[in-house]
Amino acid sequence: MESTGDVLRSMNNPALRQRSRDLEQGLLNHPLVKQLREEHPELDESRLRLHLSRLYQYVEESRHCANCPGLAACPNDFPGHYSKLTVESVSGAPDLYERKTPCALKVAQDSQDSIRKRIRSFYVDERVLHGGYDEIDIMGKDPRRGVAVNKLFDYITTTKENGLTPHGIYLHGSFGTGKTFLMCYLLHELAVAGYNGVIVYMPDFIEDLKSIMMDGQKLKETVDTLKNCDLLIFDDIGAENLNPWARDHILGAILNYRMNRKPTFYTSNYPLEGLEKHLSFTSKDGEEIYKGQRLMDRIAPFVDVIPLYGENQRGKR
Repeated sequence: MESTGDVLRSMNNPALRQRSRDLEQGLLNHPLVKQLREEHPELDESRLRLHLSRLYQYVEESRHCANCPGLAACPNDFPGHYSKLTVESVSGAPDLYERKTPCALKVAQDSQDSIRKRIRSFYVDERVLHGGYDEIDIMGKDPRRGVAVNKLFDYITTTKENGLTPHGIYLHGSFGTGKTFLMCYLLHELAVAGYNGVIVYMPDFIEDLKSIMMDGQKLKETVDTLKNCDLLIFDDIGAENLNPWARDHILGAILNYRMNRKPTFYTSNYPLEGLEKHLSFTSKDGEEIYKGQRLMDRIAPFVDVIPLYGENQRGKR
């Protein structure tokens, strides 16, 4: 480290002083600084000289942004942000102020992060939720999807324009036709519009309830989350192995709370009639038709039933 004497002696070096003056003048004559001076003639040169470090930061970060290497490799002091200079009057005298401002890439990333935070999944592959969606690809994979996909598009558009209603969608069809993918698309699009949502893969959820039931606090938090989210999707309902407690005290309580309040969505291999038969049977108590009907009274009146036709897409590129 240089001693104080060394620093003072270097300041007396004429060559160094001249180089410093040249750098200073070059900075003041930089096109960006000249533009700033033209826009703010009230800011005199003496005031600018007091803020040479801010001007240097402004010029350097503007150069970095003009040759942007991407957000992950951003060389600016505060990654994803650039120095923005403003002139404000304080006590009647204009002065230069610097603010760190997020760039377009940072704004886009924050927006995507915000969308992700609005969506929770229970036992659903995150890659399906956040893998990206292309409407042309959604329509083009199988023309037989067309009617169902258009109805989903209409639902999304109507919700964005008019807000949530208690009415959801029951999407049913054979294996691999894209039911989960389309519901994830709906969830993503409405998350962009500001709604939060949860998607639950029913077979794993019902199985996991056996362990959750021993933790009263976790069970309450889980059920409250499913009751109160804006959008709830029960994925692959009808494929789970039901027991009376999960059906009557968990699923029944969630549906009872949400009906007439918030929309619930379903994907299933069963049409509604087949789902009612499934919900009427448990491994412990056998067939209890009235209990299946009780749940269906909380499902059928609150959904648009949409059949999804098409070829099994699993394993295809």
